[in-house]
Amino acid sequence: MTDWLPETPRTLAFPTAAYVTLAGADWLASASPRPDEMHTLWATRPAAPSALPCGTAFDVINAPALFGRRMVDRLWSDGPGSGPVAAHRGRILLFAAPGTAQRLPALLVWEEWAAAVPPLLCHGSGDAVTVPPLHPRRTAAGAVPADATPFPAAGDVAGPSVSRWLVAPDVRNPWLPGPDVLLWACVRAARSLAGPGRGTTAQDRIPALTAG
Repeated sequence: MTDWLPETPRTLAFPTAAYVTLAGADWLASASPRPDEMHTLWATRPAAPSALPCGTAFDVINAPALFGRRMVDRLWSDGPGSGPVAAHRGRILLFAAPGTAQRLPALLVWEEWAAAVPPLLCHGSGDAVTVPPLHPRRTAAGAVPADATPFPAAGDVAGPSVSRWLVAPDVRNPWLPGPDVLLWACVRAARSLAGPGRGTTAQDRIPALTAG
């Protein structure tokens, strides 16, 4: 890789990476059977999206924009945080531990709030996902546009043309939530959308968990 990736910007309110670092690119490339080719593609076309297979380095849970945003909000406000998260074509992509795509639907079947969870696309072994460019696009003047914030407002993630990282990978081995953590996030998101007084309470907060 070249050194075109700058330092990762962070804010006190949401201390996450807004674009992929060199270490994060190494992790993403590890999902491909030809990592060197991915590095070459990103070095020559850093503003282009790319496709990566699931099932080895990560699975991906693909949720509608509003519900996915609620899941990520819950993970950061009441839980252990999230792994990498991207917005792509009006949906939220939550990167998860391998095996999550197979296990999460089975867990949801037994959850009383399952009916309130919109259909989720679970990408695992044998599937591929399109990931956003490693770095936010730049304007003609060379500045990153104002909408390339670390984590935009809920309404900003729903546009069909949006493809960007909300929580970008910035280390070679990012923590990834497993099926139990994402089940918890699904339930809390469903409850928060059900109406006032139905959201997460203090006793519902998830304890710190290790990667599954």
